[in-house]
Amino acid sequence: MPRILRIINRFNLGGPTHNAAYLTRYLPDHYETLLVGGSQEATEEGSQHILHAMGVKPLILPELQREVAPWRDRGAYTRIKQLIKEFKPDIVHTHAAKAGAVGRMAAADQNVKAIVHTFHGHVFHSYFGPVRTALYKNIERFLARRSSRIIAISEKQKLELVDEHRITTEEKVSVIPLGFDLDRFQQDQEHKRALFRKVYGITEDEIAIGIVGRLVPIKNHDLFLEVIARVSKRTGRPIRAFIVGDGEERERLQARVNELGMSQVQGPYFNGHGFGHGVNGKPMVSRATITFTSWIKEVDIVNAGVDIVMLTSLNEGTPVSLIEAQAANRPVITTRVGGIENVVLQDRTAFLSASGDVNGLEQHLIRLIENDALRRSIGQGGWEHVRDRFHFTRLVQDTDTLYRSLLN
Repeated sequence: MPRILRIINRFNLGGPTHNAAYLTRYLPDHYETLLVGGSQEATEEGSQHILHAMGVKPLILPELQREVAPWRDRGAYTRIKQLIKEFKPDIVHTHAAKAGAVGRMAAADQNVKAIVHTFHGHVFHSYFGPVRTALYKNIERFLARRSSRIIAISEKQKLELVDEHRITTEEKVSVIPLGFDLDRFQQDQEHKRALFRKVYGITEDEIAIGIVGRLVPIKNHDLFLEVIARVSKRTGRPIRAFIVGDGEERERLQARVNELGMSQVQGPYFNGHGFGHGVNGKPMVSRATITFTSWIKEVDIVNAGVDIVMLTSLNEGTPVSLIEAQAANRPVITTRVGGIENVVLQDRTAFLSASGDVNGLEQHLIRLIENDALRRSIGQGGWEHVRDRFHFTRLVQDTDTLYRSLLN
């Protein structure tokens, strides 16, 4: 029975955790998998509920953390080397940068038969200055030479790794998109929509715009806020914007809302079993242009409740929020960065603008707000587009095929 040691940075809400969990749970029975992950960061919502729902029990390594710290990283490297000696994996498969660096070095030192790394994104632009970026590129080139196979999660990402940043050769890269269980985004949509809009006091004529993700610089929520501020002054339709997520940028973004002259209210309003229902049928929150909801695990309720989903990132791998938005048949407005072009259908399920193009995003949002038929048209093709392309069964089949080729 082939043994897989799967190593991930940490179990936060996002594509890497889903990817690791589905592969651990649903690979064919002839594999034995040990899933290892680092500690969750204080500002992030954990995703242990995803693992528990699948019956996946990971091994947590406190030494494996996101930030670079040589003394701690050395401890993680030593611990993983010991795990390799004990578990004797045929394949070590790492996910994301830190786990990829420490895990691949340990696997190479222990002469593991096959070493696989998945790039869920990369830090080669919009994260750091030129000196630090060049350093990280050289590290990844060094690690790629010690890898049996590199997995890119989109064709665009493969192009970036091979041609733009020259991390490795084309022959060494396989493209395996992420996979999810998306059926819940099609289920009971009317009830979920009514629940979300009741809790947040969204009237029938108001257009709700959502953005889902960590509140960190790379997500560029400043651009989202600027677009909302402009559009709220131009359109004749009443709008509400919902920032779903949390992170280090929250207080600064709240201050920015005030600078832009918009009203705001804060959450969360989640009771562990779903949303509350207010008092005497009244909404649980005051009405405002911007609502900070914090993390909401039931993102299918969010997508049912909003009318438009936006993303304004400076860089992305495969954005889960846009896959989920399309699974709920919601129209998307986004910046054209990273692998987004491989996730949406331009002008069919989404409108795309260049990174930082506030005017382009503003025009797209105005069009969708003021044209009900266009909004329905752009949204309705989403489910058909993502249903099979991003289903976890396809992810498992593709990975199984890759593992077999490496073991043979």
